[in-house]
Amino acid sequence: MAIKLENVGIAVRDLEATIAFFTDLGLTVIGRDTVSGEWADTAVGLDGNHAKIAMLQTPDGHGRLELFEYIHPQAIELMPTRPNEIGMHRVAFSVDDLDKALAIAAKHGCRPLRGVATYGDVYRLTYVRGPSGIIVMLAEELKKN
Repeated sequence: MAIKLENVGIAVRDLEATIAFFTDLGLTVIGRDTVSGEWADTAVGLDGNHAKIAMLQTPDGHGRLELFEYIHPQAIELMPTRPNEIGMHRVAFSVDDLDKALAIAAKHGCRPLRGVATYGDVYRLTYVRGPSGIIVMLAEELKKN
């Protein structure tokens, strides 16, 4: 059986602010829509499902994020996840300039959870708290091919 990752979906508090964050980092919006109706209720498992969505893509065309802001039912605000909690909690990106990526993140009020670390001689990396509490890992490869 063939399998391919299509996208990672993330519910957000403010779709426009989250789009701005990720597009400033280099992703591109490849589609927008508002979804609702019986098919959406069935697929998602929520009655009255109604959301604004945006699909973003990495420059290489391989990675996609689907961001959605709920209109109905009302979004449930939880405490932001921590790196050691069970379940999905972060999205990771390779960047060619970590300092530049951190400057972009800072323009959106997003800073490293603790600092920048070096993983062996492979990566400089950090986790930042992005819009809607999303943990975003940014990593710069040290030995570039």
